[in-house]
Amino acid sequence: MELANNTIFITGGTSGIGRGLAEAFHKRGNKVIIAGRRKALLQAVAEANPGIDTIELDITSADDIARVARTLIETYPTLNVVINNAGVMPFDNAAGALDDEQAVNLIDTNLLGPVRLSAAFAEHLKRQPRAYLINNSSVLAYVPLAATALYSATKAAIHSYTLSQRFMFRDTSVRVLEIAPPWVDTDLVHKSGDPRAMPLDAFIAETMDKLADATDEVLVDAARPLRDNAGPNEHTLVHQFNVALAENPIPVL
Repeated sequence: MELANNTIFITGGTSGIGRGLAEAFHKRGNKVIIAGRRKALLQAVAEANPGIDTIELDITSADDIARVARTLIETYPTLNVVINNAGVMPFDNAAGALDDEQAVNLIDTNLLGPVRLSAAFAEHLKRQPRAYLINNSSVLAYVPLAATALYSATKAAIHSYTLSQRFMFRDTSVRVLEIAPPWVDTDLVHKSGDPRAMPLDAFIAETMDKLADATDEVLVDAARPLRDNAGPNEHTLVHQFNVALAENPIPVL
């Protein structure tokens, strides 16, 4: 992927990985537009990074996604990169009661959001001489965290959907990439400085380096062992992974 001279739209761009990618691309001379729900947070990013543009978006709303897509395509006709980054990560109990409202919001945000957004920009991206659709999944797509079972399942679904998208866009100018982060120290759960989490700045730096040569997946080195676990014997590592985190849980507020 060429890392300069793009017009890039990033969802969930007000914090964490989304903001980190937005600022990294902005520094490389790209036109960057970020989306988020909260106007104050969008303004804070724009003020800290003059030149980054913002737009409010409710990623759970099909109508709002359509509105934002129409607005951006009209305002930025050379827009050629869409990064599906927005996501939420609530804890749940796959062996207990279901919080239905939380579950619906999770699926609307993490799965239907990227699916709807991709569809809204698909024809526009095909008209660009070079374009990229980038989905942010997770290593939990391959080794699920039982305490966030439905989150892990949405990321597995995004991985699967990305494989299909890549095939369906195969004869177009659009390349489909997937970023699968390991545990990164952000506010997705609770920014804590936990030594098991990869520092955000290190993750962004390595991800940008790997994006330069990426053709399908973008994996920092720390993510590779979990990504490679999928297969007929995957259950052992899934069990060991969850036992380790049960004994020493992820810190939460």
